[in-house]
Amino acid sequence: MNPHLVCVGGEDHALRIPFLMSLRESGFRVTAVSTGDEAAFLRHGIPHRRYGFDRFASGSGEWTAVRAIRKLVAELRPDIIQSFDTKPNLLAPFSVRGTVPVVRTINGLGWTFSSLEPRALALRPMFCGLQWLASFWTAATVFQNRDDEAFFKRFRLIEPGSGRVIRSSGIDVDAFAMARHLAPPATKMRQELGLQSAEIVIFVGRLTRQKGIPVLLQAVPRVLSKRPNARFVLVGPWESEGPFAVDKSEIDRHAPHVIALGPRRDVPALLGMADVFAFPTQYREGIPRVLLEAGLAGLPIVASKMPGCNEVVEDGWNGYLVQPHDADGLASRIVDILSDRSRGKVMGGRSVELVREQFALPRVVAQYCDLYKNILGAKSHSDLARPASPILIGEGAVSSRLDVSR
Repeated sequence: MNPHLVCVGGEDHALRIPFLMSLRESGFRVTAVSTGDEAAFLRHGIPHRRYGFDRFASGSGEWTAVRAIRKLVAELRPDIIQSFDTKPNLLAPFSVRGTVPVVRTINGLGWTFSSLEPRALALRPMFCGLQWLASFWTAATVFQNRDDEAFFKRFRLIEPGSGRVIRSSGIDVDAFAMARHLAPPATKMRQELGLQSAEIVIFVGRLTRQKGIPVLLQAVPRVLSKRPNARFVLVGPWESEGPFAVDKSEIDRHAPHVIALGPRRDVPALLGMADVFAFPTQYREGIPRVLLEAGLAGLPIVASKMPGCNEVVEDGWNGYLVQPHDADGLASRIVDILSDRSRGKVMGGRSVELVREQFALPRVVAQYCDLYKNILGAKSHSDLARPASPILIGEGAVSSRLDVSR
């Protein structure tokens, strides 16, 4: 019988549909659990269940999410659970408490471990404690980059031997190529946006301060002083980003040189009309999906020298890495690429090959399948050897179970 895998994520979980479909093709029965809409999952024949939490808040509401996931797990009866995103990576282990093997993927450490704001600094010890506690109910912790793995090992947030690096959630190279093939010509898209002969610098992602949007806006006049025909296209949400969002008025001040398109479904087509991809994030990223998409589009990339970005961009080879918060450095490297288009084209071609060779979906899914099968095999052996004996305490207190079968 095919093992039943329940994959738990947040509101962007639909982006992992290709990953889930590939797992299904590899012999797993897959159910998605997320805080988002189920329509996209159902279109691909993936069963979906919804739960809720506020990603900007913390406190008693999280226990409501824990109870919701626990109830769903009791109904779905999975053989193994996979979690993604910061809060689901804590909620899933706390929900099952060792009764089902959990694999959590650390896809970036986010604002808490990237910001120097007092609130972030104050939250770090608590967050480290929660990660450590969650590790007792986690069969394996997957890291998308080596920096995050080193961080968890340095602060002993995982059990020895329970960590593994699998770079990214993979990208469907063929689907991306098909989307590019079916898209309108780049000249038509440029015309629709009034960017016919412009040199286009594009950003895709959440329009938040932590993603470096203020730094990118600071770089705009500095780029224009050297490349007056440059235009900046921002693709992604801001109204849904709560206290982290960049105010639309900040973007509008730079019109018509900056255009904010909001969320779009035609990202491959938009990338196809651009000349440079800019990604000035201040986050500790996992492996940013948008960098893989930009790479497949053949774009030279200027990104922050942050964990995750440095797994995709090699400085001076397929793009440039600049220090976070450095608007001058960002502007300078964008100008360098726009001023030497032949070099930019060579850099973009290298990115295409890099993504195809190292981040293609089949390669990534094969690594996950191998991990799942090892965990399920070890669990079967352990179940035959001895009964499980969880130790559970009250929900508002610390609960613990050491699973020696990990």
